[in-house]
Amino acid sequence: MLKTNRSPHLARSLALITGAIFITASASAEPRAMENVVADRVTSSHHDFRVVQIAGGLEHPWAVAWLPDGTMLITERAGRLLHFDGSEFHQISGLPVLHSDNNQLPAPRGGRQGGLLDIVLHPDFAANGWIYFTFSSPGDPDSVVTNDRRGTGTALARARLDAGNHRLVDLEVIYSQEPRSAPGRHYGSRIVFPGDGTVIFSIGDNGLRYTSQDLTHPAGSVIRLLEDGGAAPDNPFIGMAPGNLRPEIFSFGHRNNQGLAIDPQTGAIWATDHGPRGGDLLYRIDRGANFGWPQVSFGTEYSTDARIGIGRTAPGVTPPVRIWEESKGPSGLTFYRGDAFPAWQGSLFAGFLRRESVHRIVLDGDTVIEEEPLLGGLIGRIRDVREGPDGLLYFLTDEGDGGLFRIEPLSR
Repeated sequence: MLKTNRSPHLARSLALITGAIFITASASAEPRAMENVVADRVTSSHHDFRVVQIAGGLEHPWAVAWLPDGTMLITERAGRLLHFDGSEFHQISGLPVLHSDNNQLPAPRGGRQGGLLDIVLHPDFAANGWIYFTFSSPGDPDSVVTNDRRGTGTALARARLDAGNHRLVDLEVIYSQEPRSAPGRHYGSRIVFPGDGTVIFSIGDNGLRYTSQDLTHPAGSVIRLLEDGGAAPDNPFIGMAPGNLRPEIFSFGHRNNQGLAIDPQTGAIWATDHGPRGGDLLYRIDRGANFGWPQVSFGTEYSTDARIGIGRTAPGVTPPVRIWEESKGPSGLTFYRGDAFPAWQGSLFAGFLRRESVHRIVLDGDTVIEEEPLLGGLIGRIRDVREGPDGLLYFLTDEGDGGLFRIEPLSR
């Protein structure tokens, strides 16, 4: 059950005063621990495994991260940050104000695409205690972008956890997208640390398309900052004419990247990107690369099924490594390094929302040499894929009553 130290009315009032949105759980989405075997045995080409649900009642969960003591932080798009010790949930206060899709506080439950998004611990968390997270930010409440609708954008913040009091402290919003945009969708967003003193995260095109090829606008880009904020000084578009190019942009031409992962063997950054209607992509992100959206596209318009863009290739556009012609809805992405599934070491696991599956992908350089779909339709829309400290794979499902699942190896 969800544990709080105050009455719901008092907690909500205090949260609004401090700038965080407190959203009470509905009866259908009360976080709860469980140990429910969903499937006794699933066979794959290398390992048989069972599927176990360890938590339910999560409202559109987005990401999970492990603290050094083995407990977890889970973000919900609706605006809750939860601390889960395996048996109980505690809501963490102290979040910044999150975007409401109808520009009202508190945000509607689940909203559409905005809210609390990714969460990742700093690689040196044991020494500095920093927790990084992304969210959709409403910006200046007095600003109007178009059609009397407030502009929104992706923001990156960091804070430390006061676990004893179930709150974030030392909150710093180190990046907030400018300019913001309406109508408010395609926020990205995943976070990775390449180990060079920078932090990298993705921003979707805000549903506007033109932003992805406009280097004066950060939407539709992968952003690279110093870990305490500010553009990394060796980013590719710093010092180029004209002088209003965004210095934080690392790569561009993206639609809505919701998967980022670093290959632990090579250091390469890999991404999955939502196509429109069809044409979801896997590619390796390089410094200064243009991935073409929307001039280069592999999908069609939702309303007319007309092809988008000028074609599937163009000069100066980096081609994808894998194209899924049929919409799959890419989400979480991780490289597996654990010992629980030895034949899977080095494989890339890509989650999919629309196809309710995860694909195990083996890469040889920039070539996919093996791809195996797993869990098709078994647990629902997969939002996040992470390797836990126990070497097992964990999955979050994007549902109003979402869950946290893991797979456990079985002898053959």
